[in-house]
Parts: sequence; structure tokens; C-alpha cells
Amino acid sequence: METKMEWKTDCKTCRSHLADLLLDESYITEHPDLAAHMAACAECRTELEELQATVALLGEWTAPEPSAYFDVKLRARLREVQGSEPEGLWSRMRSFLLFSTGRRLRPALAGTLVVAVVLGGGGTLAGLYERSAAVVVQASPAVNDLNVLDNNAQALQQMDQLLDPGDDGSAPPTT
Repeated sequence: METKMEWKTDCKTCRSHLADLLLDESYITEHPDLAAHMAACAECRTELEELQATVALLGEWTAPEPSAYFDVKLRARLREVQGSEPEGLWSRMRSFLLFSTGRRLRPALAGTLVVAVVLGGGGTLAGLYERSAAVVVQASPAVNDLNVLDNNAQALQQMDQLLDPGDDGSAPPTT
């Protein structure tokens, strides 16, 4: 079962379908909403007519023929380049970096990046090198004793607060 596409016939929708109208003459008969909008909207109709005129001009255009001396000049230039001194390494590298699109350079850069990631971050996973284990610092016995006394003092202070009435004069809580 074929369903027809429904859309609001506004200028934005119509302009999005101008290429279909330009290339397929039966497209407007298949979409009556679009045909109604084209009949009512002068701007969209004018834009379609301008596109049709442009396509007609492109159909009439022919490429100019090269001049009669083109082949002679090309061969002379090729002989001149073949007879000249070859470029040095630095000059070729400079030309390559300035004028190339980088398509041949991309795989080399990607490979270098992979190696850097493997050695830098992924090297620990591959076991290439090990990080030093975290050192656990043991507290001295004197520090441990002070911590116990401090905890005891806090516990005694809390017990005193439970037994003594508060500053607000209220009675201690009963259990």
C-alpha cells in the first residue's frame, strides 16, 4: 500500500522540492498540493522559471576548443622540466607539505598517533612498563595511641552532653 507524502504547502517546503520539479516533469502531477502552491505563489513560480532558464543555458553551452599551439607549448614545457636539475630533498618536502592535500600523509600521522597512545597510556595495559604501586603509609604507634585517646575524649564529651541538661534549661532525654 503506497501512501502519499503530506506536507504543508508553504514556500519553504516548495523550495525544498524545486530540484524534483526541475528534473522530473511528472513530479508536479503526483503532488497536487505542490501544484496548487506553485499556481498561487508568484515567488516560488519565478524561482522555478529562473532555474529552468539557467538549466537551458547550460544545455546550450559548449566548451571552447584549445588553441592550435596548446600541444606544442605543452611538449616544450615538458622538455624544459625534464632537462632541468632535479629538486633537492628539502625543496621536494617543502612542496609536498605546501601543495599536497595531505592524503598520503594522513596514514603516517595516524600510525604515529597510535604508537604514541599505546606507549603513553595503553602501555600499562599491554605490560610494556609498570607504574609504581601506591605506598601505604603506616602510622607510628604514638599516632595510633593519640587517635584512640582523641576518640575516647570525644565519646566522653558526648556522654557528658547526654547526662547534663542543655543550655536551654530543658531536662535530659529519658530512655
